[in-house]
Amino acid sequence: MRRSSRGLAAAAALTLAACSAQEAGDGAGGEGAPAGYFTSEDVNTVFIEEMTWTEVQEAIDRGATTVILPTAGTEQNGPHMVTGKHRYIIEEASDRIARELGDALVAPTVTYVPEGNVEPPSGHMRYAGTITLPNEFFMKLVEYASRSFRAHGFTDIALIGDSGGNQRGMEAVATMLNEEWGGEGSRVHFIGDYYANNGFRDWLVEQGEVPDSIGGHAGISDTSILLYVEPRHIRQDRLAPGGGFEGSGVSGNPTRASVEYGEVGMRMRVDAAVRQIRAARGSE
Repeated sequence: MRRSSRGLAAAAALTLAACSAQEAGDGAGGEGAPAGYFTSEDVNTVFIEEMTWTEVQEAIDRGATTVILPTAGTEQNGPHMVTGKHRYIIEEASDRIARELGDALVAPTVTYVPEGNVEPPSGHMRYAGTITLPNEFFMKLVEYASRSFRAHGFTDIALIGDSGGNQRGMEAVATMLNEEWGGEGSRVHFIGDYYANNGFRDWLVEQGEVPDSIGGHAGISDTSILLYVEPRHIRQDRLAPGGGFEGSGVSGNPTRASVEYGEVGMRMRVDAAVRQIRAARGSE
């Protein structure tokens, strides 16, 4: 299941809104096509892998010329949170970002990213379940995905990462391809604000949380957002400050996490990404 019960409920609401807007005959993405609704009457999705190739082509022809490429590490997240945390979060966020933009589709998520060395293991690779990809190979993957999007007619390619190890590589690919293409045909946008400039940590401090509890990995912020998106992927009986033992892989106090915090965190990440994409496209 790609999205949580909250996400499915939101999608259902969006479907109803889409049908109403279609009846009214207004919206983005083409005549009679409301924002984020680019396929048939029976299929309401922004995910390319849930569409046929003809539906993708029709979406591009009707104005969906922005594509979001989400990247997400497969890594340890302490004893209380699954290794696919980043994927679940970025897919929910990408769905919302694309629908708010109204003229964007979402590419399949890249879940193989730099996570440390294999020999000797470093970073998250010291923990079972983590998968790493050397940065040069990760960059090549992102590069050729972007070249593919350009070949199919996407004019704006937004690179968004939910984990830290992939930020530098995405930014480098965006710079390299933009220099090569010279602004002709397509542009690549590194959307770093989603991850590093969304304001969520500052907001948590305003709520009375302290930096040591917020932590740097698998603490309050990550755990709260996954609680909101996919609560079944949190092991409630394993929540403990610092993960409960030395070497747990947790930095922070995930027992302070909450669904309410997670809802705010998701909203702030989505808002930051939408603002930056619109500014990069010159559409603000």
